[in-house]
Amino acid sequence: MMDYILQITGFLIAVVVLVQVVLTLRMSLHQYQLRRKLMHQHIEDAGQTFKIHRLSQEHIQQQESLVWNGSRKFHVDRKEYEDRNGNICSFYLVPHDGRRLPAFLPGQFLTLRLNIVNPQDRRKRGRVTVRCYSLSDYSRNPEYYRITVKRLSPQKADPDTPPGVVSNFLHDYVGEGDILDIEAPKGKFCLDMTSQTPIVLIGGGIGITPMLCMLNTIAESDSSREVWFFYGTLNSDDIILNDHLIRLSKAKENVHVHRCYSKPYDEDIQEADTHTGHVSVDLFKRLLPSSNYSFYICGPPPMMQSITQDLNTWGVSDEHIFFEAFGPATVKPQVREESKDTASDLTVTFSKSGETYPWDPETLSILDFAESKGVAMDGGCRIGNCNTCLTAIKEGEVRYVHDPDTVPNQGSCLTCVSVPAGKLILDA
Repeated sequence: MMDYILQITGFLIAVVVLVQVVLTLRMSLHQYQLRRKLMHQHIEDAGQTFKIHRLSQEHIQQQESLVWNGSRKFHVDRKEYEDRNGNICSFYLVPHDGRRLPAFLPGQFLTLRLNIVNPQDRRKRGRVTVRCYSLSDYSRNPEYYRITVKRLSPQKADPDTPPGVVSNFLHDYVGEGDILDIEAPKGKFCLDMTSQTPIVLIGGGIGITPMLCMLNTIAESDSSREVWFFYGTLNSDDIILNDHLIRLSKAKENVHVHRCYSKPYDEDIQEADTHTGHVSVDLFKRLLPSSNYSFYICGPPPMMQSITQDLNTWGVSDEHIFFEAFGPATVKPQVREESKDTASDLTVTFSKSGETYPWDPETLSILDFAESKGVAMDGGCRIGNCNTCLTAIKEGEVRYVHDPDTVPNQGSCLTCVSVPAGKLILDA
């Protein structure tokens, strides 16, 4: 009996061992299959990554080959007024040579070189005037470039101030089919599309144009990135592309559009997501869950200064605040104290007229200073990007209050973003 029990026990032990061996073999086989599958997946992923990288590099090289130097001829394919009163017009610009256009970064601008002629005698050539306008629409493979321009009238506070020379010339004398000289898109005020950080886009008046481009970029990419869009105008007469903004906010759960009217009509404030007053950080505090956003701002200098300062007070660091302004005034740069200490010794001489003036330390740039003295100097973007204001230095040195796109060679300066570092003589 004992022998029988021992035999049964030995048999059961053998079965258990055999089962363990089988299970171990099955597990080893399963692990091998998993490792083999994982290895194949890594190979496929590496191949896909290489393919994407190769295609990306090919796309970059293809786009770079389309970029042009200097000016290129464009014709105005369409003019479309975007507001009720016909004061804001979009110009759809198509290359006259029929060649493809390079893509651009959302927030960049075009530089136009216009021959402003006397409307009474258009046979005479006028002075070439340079202006920069933000691109207001986006496409990865654009068939046209669009700029949106506001007609400027004399300021109510100063009726003698001349209206916008170039803006009004575009409105009144540039029509469909006319040809313009345009430089390739440029500018550093660009939306970072590689980031998923939620963003707040803030536009005041016609400063909304680069914000529209950024918003359209996110919409076209089908990104789920959270976007808050704040648009400040006087009232609904001045708002542009309102239907487009409403459609986007309804179609995209991640897009929140709010309009702020400083002097609204009664019917304006009946619309959803509208507010009375200026765009402000107080409004952001009521609507945003926190201050953990990247803020992009473009608009009148007082609005930009106020919002930038209030964002800092709210705890938003400068590295999360991006702004752009075209025109003689922008967010005032921080002037080093040593410049003010020696300001009484600083003079600027314009050699072509032979005039010398004591430097005003409250002036934002040499270009502003020249204009305040009635000295004619070329200017365009006023943020150090277009190089229109490039001027030779005969004697002295300058200091840059904002980093330009490219620092010019020694012996020249960009007058729109520089101030004298000592006695200065310019070839102007």
